[in-house]
Amino acid sequence: QVQLVESGGGLVQPGGSLRLSCAASGSIRSIYAMGWYRQAPGMQRELVASVSGGGTTNYADSVKGRFTVSRDNAKNTVYLQMNNLNTEDTAVYSCKAFSLTNHYWGQGTQVTVSS
Repeated sequence: QVQLVESGGGLVQPGGSLRLSCAASGSIRSIYAMGWYRQAPGMQRELVASVSGGGTTNYADSVKGRFTVSRDNAKNTVYLQMNNLNTEDTAVYSCKAFSLTNHYWGQGTQVTVSS
């Protein structure tokens, strides 16, 4: 089993920045990739960014150039640095861990971009 705990969400003005953290514990050796997803009200959940064990990253077109995903293996933590936020980034952000046999979700953290 893998447990994921997100933090760092909140209210920010348009153009502002936030950094989300996702701390993993448990059977972390089984994890080969992690991703950040978001779900806005009335919308489907979408992949925002992902990072593999080797450090390869992938981003949704809507966040390229503004968001950066990174991982600190020593801390078992994945980060999502979000810059130049706009109202369309408002959503619940969740991290997901992938293992060969399963996947795990965190509880999510709310990000609200509003003036």
